[in-house]
Amino acid sequence: MNPPEFLAMRFEEHRPHLRAVAYRMLGSLTEADDAIQEAWLRLAGSDDRKIDNLGGWLTTVVGRVCLDMLRARKRRGEEPIEARLPDPVISHEDRADPEQQALLADSVGLALLVVLESLSPAERLAFVLHDMFGLSFEEIAPIVDRTPATAKKLASRARLRVRGTTPPPDPDRADQRRVVDAFLSAARGGDFDALLALLDPDVVLRADGGALTGGLRTIRGASAVAGQLDTFQRMATAATTHPALVNGFAGLLNTLDGQPLSVMSFTITGGRIAAIDILSDPRRLAHLDLVSADD
Repeated sequence: MNPPEFLAMRFEEHRPHLRAVAYRMLGSLTEADDAIQEAWLRLAGSDDRKIDNLGGWLTTVVGRVCLDMLRARKRRGEEPIEARLPDPVISHEDRADPEQQALLADSVGLALLVVLESLSPAERLAFVLHDMFGLSFEEIAPIVDRTPATAKKLASRARLRVRGTTPPPDPDRADQRRVVDAFLSAARGGDFDALLALLDPDVVLRADGGALTGGLRTIRGASAVAGQLDTFQRMATAATTHPALVNGFAGLLNTLDGQPLSVMSFTITGGRIAAIDILSDPRRLAHLDLVSADD
């Protein structure tokens, strides 16, 4: 094996970890892949003989690339990142996908990603790299051009935001599925009281239909969310519903005539639904890998 081939092989060994970092940083699978490609180009153009810790070097590079991409979003005056849902990762409940398992090693739900996208780029990087991947603040500091103490403060501020807005989800997947199945049953039957009983009093519904619906809509509170029963019933009766894992949690993939109609993610806390995230943007659904989730 020649040196370039050996270097490429070593890079591929780190790809799952790098993609997991980039996905949490960017909330976009396409942009995460772009960040990884940029890291490869930088590695290929460097003298790898001077790199003692390739994994650490690549993580640092990907972190810097993602930070630049987040800052570029703001400079270009793009729509606020909160105006859309992050890309969901969908898989079949009964068929494990090693690549997706690596991507979602800590089951980072859509509700958490929504909060991460409300952070500043530097806060997000400090939180993701320290709290999710265990990098020290000494390693994080040069990436954000701050001192280790300041990097620690960035992560601390982010942590407070995350803890204050994302309830811890119930870990048992069978329990999650029972609640989602009960939601589906209530929706199909048009049973308002049954639906209301499943909802946490502070439940949040986020629905992203893209240009068709004017972007992301947010509804808060059990009564207001249960008030969407007619919409839920139309979805549940008109579409073919497939149980799926959405970012590692029990969710639903809805199809119509074999084409994806929507992806529904549920955050279940204390046996009740604390958050529902629905992506129904046809443009974005067309770019997601839904094959593994659809029977």
